[in-house]
Amino acid sequence: MKFLIIIPAHNEEDNLSFTLDSLQKQSCKDFKVVIVNDGSTDKTSDVIQKYTVADLRFETIELEKSAHQPGSKVVNAFKSGLQTQNINEFDIICKFDADIILNDNYLFEIDKAFTDNPEYGLVGGLLFVEKNGEWVYEGNSNKHHVRGPMKAYRKECFQAIGGLRETLGWDNIDSVLLKNLGWKEVVLPELQVKLIKIKGADYTIKPADYYGRYFYFFGLNRFLTYAAAAKEAMKIKSPAFLFQIIRSYEKCKSQNLELKISKDEQKVINKQRWDLFKNKWFRM
Repeated sequence: MKFLIIIPAHNEEDNLSFTLDSLQKQSCKDFKVVIVNDGSTDKTSDVIQKYTVADLRFETIELEKSAHQPGSKVVNAFKSGLQTQNINEFDIICKFDADIILNDNYLFEIDKAFTDNPEYGLVGGLLFVEKNGEWVYEGNSNKHHVRGPMKAYRKECFQAIGGLRETLGWDNIDSVLLKNLGWKEVVLPELQVKLIKIKGADYTIKPADYYGRYFYFFGLNRFLTYAAAAKEAMKIKSPAFLFQIIRSYEKCKSQNLELKISKDEQKVINKQRWDLFKNKWFRM
């Protein structure tokens, strides 16, 4: 299988070389990499040039500087890279971050998983972060969800879900939609992906505002949003946090901000989340 790997990069001069080095070391060599320089103001373009000059499998495009926000901006950069390629030439479409390090056999194992399991639509490893000089599991509560920094889609699955959405929650929207269409999302725990930079540190958006906007753009109805907000508030034992999330959600709703999912897709997402809610609380 042939891989198309698209890497959005914004001010990643300190990290990008680790990612690209790990790709060059892959035992599977049948891939193409498109690095999207998303308005970087540092020396990211210099780092990219070292690889595009030396290796024909590496290409780049430059985007103009604009506000760097979570979710929509990253997906916009990804789509800009995707538009430069003929998707029909590839079997696997990857969205990778510019600050991860892959095992040398990462692409080989992803290829094998897709080849051996035609029902697999999305495959990835587990994220690890460095703490006290050791690489430890990131700690995300759902080990069955392929995280945003290392998405690998079977092309047919990617096309069936309509690609990625330029919105907060895109990396959960894809999961719900592909499962609804009969595809499987699979995490291969033996594939440990090192995440160099912990996400969120470079965003100025407030946590409560983030959650409120996230739940809105994810398409959740009021009941499920309030339940999810209560869960987040309980984690930090802050009733105020609950009401701040709700206020942010209701503000988005009152402004009738555009969603990047259809009404039918909203129904699919809410049904899936309602089923999860029932399974958790009604069995207790």
